[in-house]
Amino acid sequence: MLNCVIIDDEPLAREGIANYVREVDFLHLTGTCENPVELIKMLDENSVDLIFLDIQMPKMSGIDFLKIVKNPPLVVITTAFPSFALESFQLDVLDYLLKPITFERFFKAASKAKDYHQLINRDTINENLTETAADYFFIKCGNKYEKIVLTDILFIEGMQNYVTIYTDKGKYVTLLYMKNLEQNLDSRFFIRVHKSYIVSVNRVEGIEGNEIFIQSHRIPVSRNHREQVLKQIVSKNLWVK
Repeated sequence: MLNCVIIDDEPLAREGIANYVREVDFLHLTGTCENPVELIKMLDENSVDLIFLDIQMPKMSGIDFLKIVKNPPLVVITTAFPSFALESFQLDVLDYLLKPITFERFFKAASKAKDYHQLINRDTINENLTETAADYFFIKCGNKYEKIVLTDILFIEGMQNYVTIYTDKGKYVTLLYMKNLEQNLDSRFFIRVHKSYIVSVNRVEGIEGNEIFIQSHRIPVSRNHREQVLKQIVSKNLWVK
């Protein structure tokens, strides 16, 4: 459901758009205003997802409103003047409806707003979930559970059934298989460079021959992994003459 408001100085125009809103099941009319000055107060007091905004109004035009308000909700322009279309789209409006507005054209704009709103929310949720899931993990070291922050990891060394995780804060030894650890790490930021080593891509300071340099450590690169290592760590960020 999109909470929307209508801003227009003409009562008949406001009522016409309000009737359209009532016909669309995914729109909810939060309120109507005669000018953007009233709208600014309404935005402070209500959750608004979509604005149907006229341009030519007393006190402040719709264009002036878009220029002064930071991060406004989605905006669909409703006007009798086609000459403001270019400037409106430069101000990131979602759609531009010319009066008299048919229901078909209104519904198309409303559907675009719904799709865009869902896309924004989905991306935000996915981003938050990714950040939460990829931020840290716990391992058991003896009788203690240690928190490992992913951005602190330098590299990981495998030794049979154990791994040693080297971080900015020190090294941690735990009972884990390298294969299982590798499967749980984001391959964009961690890469297997040897059967016994995984390194943090962003912490690599240099590569020479078959060795990777991370701080004072020298990590071997196996022949089977060298090509992928150079491709992922060096090639995409290599500056050449």
